[in-house]
Amino acid sequence: MSLVTTRPEPGTARPYAFPAVRRVTAHGGTVIAAHLPGQVLATAVLLLDASAAREAAGREGTATVLAKCLEEGTRQRDSAAYALALEGLGAELVPSVDWDAFRVGVSAPAPRLAGAVRLAAEAARTPKLDPADVSRVRDDEVTALRMDWAQPGPRADAALRGDLFAADGRYSRPLHGDPTSVAAVTVDDVLAFHQQWMLRPGVLLVAGDLDGLDLAELAEAAFAGTTGQALDLDAPLGLAVPERPHVILVDRPGSVQSTLRIGHRAPERATPDYVPMTLAATVLGGAFTSRLNHLIREVKGYTYGIRGSYAMTRRAGRFEVAAGVQTAVTGPAIRDTLGEIRRTQQDGVTEAELAVARSWRAGQLSVEMQTPGAIAGALASLVVHGLPDDYYETLRREYLEATVEQVSAAAGRYLAVDGLTLVVEGDGATIREELAEFGELTEATV
Repeated sequence: MSLVTTRPEPGTARPYAFPAVRRVTAHGGTVIAAHLPGQVLATAVLLLDASAAREAAGREGTATVLAKCLEEGTRQRDSAAYALALEGLGAELVPSVDWDAFRVGVSAPAPRLAGAVRLAAEAARTPKLDPADVSRVRDDEVTALRMDWAQPGPRADAALRGDLFAADGRYSRPLHGDPTSVAAVTVDDVLAFHQQWMLRPGVLLVAGDLDGLDLAELAEAAFAGTTGQALDLDAPLGLAVPERPHVILVDRPGSVQSTLRIGHRAPERATPDYVPMTLAATVLGGAFTSRLNHLIREVKGYTYGIRGSYAMTRRAGRFEVAAGVQTAVTGPAIRDTLGEIRRTQQDGVTEAELAVARSWRAGQLSVEMQTPGAIAGALASLVVHGLPDDYYETLRREYLEATVEQVSAAAGRYLAVDGLTLVVEGDGATIREELAEFGELTEATV
């Protein structure tokens, strides 16, 4: 008996279509739902305007501590009873926070989704927030951050963010805070953050087979008992890029590698140039076949991997290149990286490179949009960034139809090699002198 089989041939490619979007306004909030026929497992996400950007100075990390407290019980049931209630529905709770929103996600079989949403709303609106639990969660978060910040990377990330957004308050500090700011978070800080930002209705995002779901019932489960109106959206922070490069050394004595974080400000996510910018960044550093990875990894052997991309939120964005290189080649690695950025900015991209980037981005979009959780995340992007309901219907086509001229123009407009901030975390005694070649040098205190 042979175990050898014939390898199956690929089937005919099917056109991708984002699911139809439905909206219901009830009980003071809005439900935005995507219909996935036959999908028994459904996902719902309560989207609240209680992002990390709402945190007070010196208390960065408050929202993250709150998110991790939501499974510590509610006013109605302790942590064990709450966990059993979730388990009885086959549900999983996933709270998180980012620059744009506080998200309380829950996944469950579609017939039980209304009950799961009630539990998610219970955790979001009426968490127990016992002082002992909050203190323990905060201390655990401080311990985790201290371990993380002992590794290369977080200090460099913080230095880059601090330089790019120095005039923009909360945006100049790490998303989840740092060990010092989180250690300063008090129980009263967490209670006050919850009271101020978590009690408005928000938006409920739903992805699953909607035929068996009552969206009005889900609205009642998510929004009952809430008060207040949606908050006005703040304007984008603006695109301020300096005229000269700036170098920041984050000293890590004895380090055998240099951690590079190189970047500048970029537009917010809703920019009309999102597609050509993304494709330009893909050619430069966003895929294994990119210019940067080919030169810095494959040709020169300076690093195991290097990436370059745009990261965009509702109010701001940034272009960033990240890599870890051997200490001995810090200068050459930076020089070659800047050369590739300059070449892309000045000369644009080729048709061959763009063909690979188009195919990869369009294919990635189709692959990513396969689960209810991914679809709910896409719905969140529509809400947070003010995008139209048919946005994903057209996005894949825009990737595939983008021209060399459009992508090259975006590279020229949104890459600014002469305005980069270069953060290098490494052995200052070894690399300090050679860094002066790349711009005015300062030393970070993070």
